[in-house]
Amino acid sequence: MSGQDHGDDGVSRRKVLECMTWAGTGVLWTVTGGVPRSLGIIDSAEAATAATPGMSFLQISDSHVGFDKPANPNALGTLEEAVNKINAMPAKPSFMIHTGDITHLSKAAEFDNAERIISQTKLDVHYVPGEHDFIDEEVKLYRERYGRGTKGHGWYSFDAGGVHFVGLVNVVDLKAGGLGNLGAEQLAWLEDDLRGKSKSTPIVLFAHIPLWTVYPEWGWGTEDGGRALEHVKGFGSVTVLNGHIHQVMQKVEGNVTFHTARSTAFPQPAPGAAPSPGPMKVEDAKLRSMLGVASINFKQNEQRLAIIDTPLQG
Repeated sequence: MSGQDHGDDGVSRRKVLECMTWAGTGVLWTVTGGVPRSLGIIDSAEAATAATPGMSFLQISDSHVGFDKPANPNALGTLEEAVNKINAMPAKPSFMIHTGDITHLSKAAEFDNAERIISQTKLDVHYVPGEHDFIDEEVKLYRERYGRGTKGHGWYSFDAGGVHFVGLVNVVDLKAGGLGNLGAEQLAWLEDDLRGKSKSTPIVLFAHIPLWTVYPEWGWGTEDGGRALEHVKGFGSVTVLNGHIHQVMQKVEGNVTFHTARSTAFPQPAPGAAPSPGPMKVEDAKLRSMLGVASINFKQNEQRLAIIDTPLQG
């Protein structure tokens, strides 16, 4: 996390980030030149977004359909709550991305149940896999559903609303401690994919494991993520969206804003706050304040991305 404080409204960036991460408060961030500025909590954020029309999309992550342990005995139920929250939004987003761990054990029934619930949004959904989506014996169930038209293990790109989106796969051939890995083939494809793009084009990279190093002791990072980031260094606006760590964290490095999403299934401890990562049991009344979704807004010609993190409750 950056140690710098930015706050035109008198609230330090560090303080707002702490509230967003640990208290479950939704905060709207506008990103200009790679530097985020907070505009307020969720109610005023929604009003600001409604008053500033533009292309918007949603991120959900880590649904872990099939998980039924004490941290959340009904992960399918909280995914449905997230979908209900999405369906109640006053402005329909353009599409949704899911940053992996759709399922918990890569079972056909888990993929079927996830699709049954997520399809209720009636949105186009762009997926990347988590490591939990690639553990079936023949590693084919994810690819059969979501891999058509993709390259390699499932990477791809598309354009929407003046923004170039790149879905990356970093859960194959995990490195020591569980660190993510992109591999030479995918990195070469990424370089080629971005070649010829105007440097004024906003870029959104999304993958499951963070491309930046959050906490390598727990495998919360991507070993060769730095090589991917080299390819976007010259672009004026870059946003990197990930899941995997089941909590909101944000970091800014030059023109790049990194943002991780909450899970819809269960929280995990803060880096180093427990002997190991994994499902964290909290009081039942507190669970839904630690789960949620994110919405992102981009207004054409303003190089602006605004991120709103919304808990299921609170």
